[in-house]
Amino acid sequence: MNRRLTNSIRFVMDELIPPFIRDSKIFMYPFYYFAYRGKNLKEVMNFKTKVYNYSEEEYFAFYKDLNTISRNRKTDLNQGCIDAILNSLDDSAESIIDIGCGNGYVLNEIAKVKSNKKLHGFDLKQPEGKLSFEFTSGNIERLPFEDNSFDIVLCNHTVEHLLNEEKCINELVRIARKKLIIVTPCQRYFYYTLDEHVNFYPYKEKLTSIIPLGTFECKKIQGDWMYVGKKEK
Repeated sequence: MNRRLTNSIRFVMDELIPPFIRDSKIFMYPFYYFAYRGKNLKEVMNFKTKVYNYSEEEYFAFYKDLNTISRNRKTDLNQGCIDAILNSLDDSAESIIDIGCGNGYVLNEIAKVKSNKKLHGFDLKQPEGKLSFEFTSGNIERLPFEDNSFDIVLCNHTVEHLLNEEKCINELVRIARKKLIIVTPCQRYFYYTLDEHVNFYPYKEKLTSIIPLGTFECKKIQGDWMYVGKKEK
Protein backbone atom coordinates (compact mmCIF):
# COMPACT_ATOMS: atom_id res chain seq x y z
CA MET A 1 0.00 0.00 0.00
CA ASN A 2 1.31 3.46 -0.83
CA ARG A 3 1.73 6.17 1.77
CA ARG A 4 -1.32 8.20 0.80
CA LEU A 5 -3.58 5.17 1.24
CA THR A 6 -2.07 4.20 4.60
CA ASN A 7 -2.48 7.79 5.82
CA SER A 8 -6.14 7.65 4.82
CA ILE A 9 -6.61 4.37 6.72
CA ARG A 10 -4.81 5.83 9.74
CA PHE A 11 -7.08 8.89 9.69
CA VAL A 12 -10.18 6.71 9.82
CA MET A 13 -8.78 4.56 12.63
CA ASP A 14 -7.30 7.38 14.72
CA GLU A 15 -9.94 10.05 14.24
CA LEU A 16 -13.24 8.25 13.67
CA ILE A 17 -13.03 5.22 15.97
CA PRO A 18 -13.57 5.95 19.71
CA PRO A 19 -10.19 5.96 21.52
CA PHE A 20 -11.18 3.26 24.04
CA ILE A 21 -11.81 0.91 21.11
CA ARG A 22 -8.99 2.15 18.88
CA ASP A 23 -6.34 1.61 21.58
CA SER A 24 -7.68 -1.75 22.71
CA LYS A 25 -5.27 -4.68 22.47
CA ILE A 26 -8.12 -6.99 21.47
CA PHE A 27 -9.27 -4.65 18.68
CA MET A 28 -5.74 -4.09 17.34
CA TYR A 29 -4.52 -7.69 17.51
CA PRO A 30 -5.82 -8.71 14.04
CA PHE A 31 -4.20 -5.64 12.49
CA TYR A 32 -0.86 -6.50 14.11
CA TYR A 33 -1.17 -10.11 13.00
CA PHE A 34 -1.65 -9.00 9.39
CA ALA A 35 0.97 -6.22 9.42
CA TYR A 36 3.69 -8.30 11.08
CA ARG A 37 2.84 -11.52 9.26
CA GLY A 38 1.91 -13.21 12.54
CA LYS A 39 5.50 -13.09 13.83
CA ASN A 40 6.94 -11.72 17.08
CA LEU A 41 3.57 -10.23 18.04
CA LYS A 42 4.21 -9.98 21.78
CA GLU A 43 7.38 -7.97 21.20
CA VAL A 44 5.92 -5.58 18.64
CA MET A 45 2.64 -5.01 20.48
CA ASN A 46 4.59 -4.04 23.61
CA PHE A 47 7.23 -2.11 21.69
CA LYS A 48 6.53 1.25 23.32
CA THR A 49 7.17 -0.25 26.74
CA LYS A 50 10.14 -2.43 25.83
CA VAL A 51 12.08 -0.07 23.54
CA TYR A 52 13.33 2.18 26.35
CA ASN A 53 15.07 -0.79 27.94
CA TYR A 54 16.77 -1.94 24.75
CA SER A 55 20.53 -1.78 24.54
CA GLU A 56 21.87 -0.08 21.42
CA GLU A 57 22.58 -3.52 19.93
CA GLU A 58 19.03 -4.72 20.66
CA TYR A 59 17.56 -1.54 19.18
CA PHE A 60 19.55 -1.96 15.97
CA ALA A 61 18.74 -5.68 15.78
CA PHE A 62 15.01 -5.03 16.18
CA TYR A 63 14.91 -2.73 13.14
CA LYS A 64 17.31 -4.78 11.03
CA ASP A 65 15.23 -7.93 11.53
CA LEU A 66 11.84 -6.24 11.15
CA ASN A 67 9.64 -7.88 8.53
CA THR A 68 6.35 -6.09 8.00
CA ILE A 69 4.10 -5.47 5.03
CA SER A 70 5.28 -1.85 4.97
CA ARG A 71 8.76 -3.06 4.01
CA ASN A 72 7.35 -4.11 0.63
CA ARG A 73 6.75 -0.56 -0.54
CA LYS A 74 9.42 1.44 -2.32
CA THR A 75 9.21 4.41 0.04
CA ASP A 76 7.35 5.68 3.11
CA LEU A 77 6.95 9.08 1.43
CA ASN A 78 3.75 10.09 -0.31
CA GLN A 79 4.06 11.51 -3.80
CA GLY A 80 3.19 15.02 -2.68
CA CYS A 81 6.16 15.09 -0.29
CA ILE A 82 8.49 13.61 -2.93
CA ASP A 83 7.51 16.37 -5.36
CA ALA A 84 7.91 19.02 -2.65
CA ILE A 85 11.38 17.71 -1.70
CA LEU A 86 12.53 17.81 -5.32
CA ASN A 87 11.21 21.37 -5.66
CA SER A 88 13.02 22.41 -2.46
CA LEU A 89 16.50 21.45 -3.68
CA ASP A 90 18.54 24.56 -4.38
CA ASP A 91 20.51 24.59 -7.63
CA SER A 92 23.43 26.01 -5.66
CA ALA A 93 23.51 22.98 -3.35
CA GLU A 94 26.27 20.58 -4.29
CA SER A 95 25.90 17.85 -1.65
CA ILE A 96 22.81 16.11 -0.25
CA ILE A 97 22.56 13.43 2.44
CA ASP A 98 19.49 11.40 3.35
CA ILE A 99 19.59 10.32 7.00
CA GLY A 100 17.51 7.16 7.39
CA CYS A 101 17.63 6.60 3.64
CA GLY A 102 16.19 3.07 3.71
CA ASN A 103 16.50 1.55 0.26
CA GLY A 104 17.70 4.85 -1.23
CA TYR A 105 14.48 5.60 -3.12
CA VAL A 106 14.57 9.37 -2.56
CA LEU A 107 18.25 9.67 -3.48
CA ASN A 108 17.61 7.75 -6.68
CA GLU A 109 14.73 10.10 -7.51
CA ILE A 110 16.98 13.09 -6.88
CA ALA A 111 19.68 11.59 -9.11
CA LYS A 112 17.20 11.48 -12.02
CA VAL A 113 16.66 15.25 -11.97
CA LYS A 114 19.83 16.50 -10.24
CA SER A 115 22.54 14.33 -11.74
CA ASN A 116 25.24 16.85 -10.84
CA LYS A 117 24.72 16.53 -7.07
CA LYS A 118 26.93 14.58 -4.69
CA LEU A 119 24.54 12.18 -2.97
CA HIS A 120 25.06 10.30 0.29
CA GLY A 121 22.87 7.88 2.25
CA PHE A 122 22.96 7.00 5.95
CA ASP A 123 21.06 4.25 7.78
CA LEU A 124 21.38 1.31 10.15
CA LYS A 125 21.44 -1.18 7.29
CA GLN A 126 23.02 -0.85 3.86
CA PRO A 127 20.53 -0.94 0.97
CA GLU A 128 20.63 -4.00 -1.22
CA GLY A 129 21.94 -3.98 -4.77
CA LYS A 130 24.16 -1.54 -6.62
CA LEU A 131 24.03 1.98 -5.19
CA SER A 132 24.02 5.24 -7.12
CA PHE A 133 25.25 7.16 -4.06
CA GLU A 134 27.81 6.91 -1.28
CA PHE A 135 26.63 5.17 1.87
CA THR A 136 27.54 5.16 5.56
CA SER A 137 25.94 3.04 8.28
CA GLY A 138 25.76 4.02 11.93
CA ASN A 139 23.82 5.64 14.74
CA ILE A 140 22.04 8.93 14.09
CA GLU A 141 22.91 10.05 17.62
CA ARG A 142 26.58 10.14 16.57
CA LEU A 143 26.75 11.08 12.91
CA PRO A 144 30.34 10.52 11.66
CA PHE A 145 30.51 13.77 9.70
CA GLU A 146 32.09 17.17 10.30
CA ASP A 147 30.02 20.26 11.03
CA ASN A 148 28.35 21.72 7.91
CA SER A 149 29.32 18.68 5.82
CA PHE A 150 26.31 18.71 3.48
CA ASP A 151 24.46 21.56 1.81
CA ILE A 152 21.10 19.82 2.30
CA VAL A 153 20.22 17.24 4.95
CA LEU A 154 17.10 15.12 4.42
CA CYS A 155 15.48 13.04 7.14
CA ASN A 156 12.24 11.35 6.09
CA HIS A 157 10.04 9.20 8.36
CA THR A 158 12.84 8.79 10.86
CA VAL A 159 12.44 11.29 13.73
CA GLU A 160 9.27 9.53 14.89
CA HIS A 161 11.45 6.49 15.72
CA LEU A 162 14.16 8.29 17.71
CA LEU A 163 14.57 7.60 21.41
CA ASN A 164 16.82 10.62 21.99
CA GLU A 165 14.87 13.02 19.81
CA GLU A 166 16.65 16.26 20.79
CA LYS A 167 20.16 14.86 20.46
CA CYS A 168 19.47 13.39 17.04
CA ILE A 169 17.87 16.55 15.67
CA ASN A 170 20.82 18.60 16.89
CA GLU A 171 23.05 16.21 14.95
CA LEU A 172 21.00 16.82 11.80
CA VAL A 173 21.32 20.58 12.24
CA ARG A 174 25.04 20.29 12.97
CA ILE A 175 25.95 18.60 9.70
CA ALA A 176 23.69 20.81 7.55
CA ARG A 177 25.29 23.75 5.77
CA LYS A 178 22.25 25.35 4.11
CA LYS A 179 19.00 23.49 4.62
CA LEU A 180 17.33 20.77 6.69
CA ILE A 181 14.26 18.95 5.34
CA ILE A 182 12.27 16.63 7.63
CA VAL A 183 9.14 14.66 6.79
CA THR A 184 7.19 12.92 9.56
CA PRO A 185 3.58 11.77 10.07
CA CYS A 186 0.89 14.06 11.40
CA GLN A 187 -0.26 11.52 13.95
CA ARG A 188 -1.99 11.29 17.32
CA TYR A 189 -0.51 9.18 20.09
CA PHE A 190 -1.87 5.70 20.64
CA TYR A 191 -0.09 2.87 22.42
CA TYR A 192 -0.94 0.39 19.69
CA THR A 193 0.33 1.72 16.37
CA LEU A 194 1.56 -0.41 13.48
CA ASP A 195 4.71 1.59 12.88
CA GLU A 196 7.16 1.37 15.83
CA HIS A 197 6.80 5.12 16.47
CA VAL A 198 7.78 6.61 19.81
CA ASN A 199 7.36 10.29 18.89
CA PHE A 200 4.08 11.77 17.68
CA TYR A 201 3.37 15.13 16.03
CA PRO A 202 -0.39 15.80 15.90
CA TYR A 203 0.26 19.52 15.32
CA LYS A 204 3.22 21.19 13.64
CA GLU A 205 4.42 23.13 16.69
CA LYS A 206 5.24 19.82 18.38
CA LEU A 207 7.82 19.35 15.63
CA THR A 208 9.01 22.89 14.94
CA SER A 209 9.62 23.64 18.64
CA ILE A 210 12.37 21.00 18.89
CA ILE A 211 14.34 22.10 15.82
CA PRO A 212 16.76 24.95 16.61
CA LEU A 213 16.40 26.87 13.33
CA GLY A 214 14.86 30.32 13.20
CA THR A 215 13.86 30.39 9.53
CA PHE A 216 11.59 27.57 8.45
CA GLU A 217 8.34 26.51 6.82
CA CYS A 218 6.25 23.55 7.97
CA LYS A 219 3.14 22.39 6.13
CA LYS A 220 0.94 19.31 5.92
CA ILE A 221 1.10 17.38 2.66
CA GLN A 222 -1.26 14.44 2.18
CA GLY A 223 -1.24 13.60 5.90
CA ASP A 224 2.45 14.17 6.66
CA TRP A 225 4.35 17.18 7.95
CA MET A 226 7.11 18.56 5.73
CA TYR A 227 9.55 20.86 7.51
CA VAL A 228 12.07 22.94 5.57
CA GLY A 229 14.50 24.93 7.70
CA LYS A 230 17.27 27.23 6.55
CA LYS A 231 20.52 27.38 8.45
CA GLU A 232 21.78 30.90 9.01
CA LYS A 233 25.46 31.54 8.41
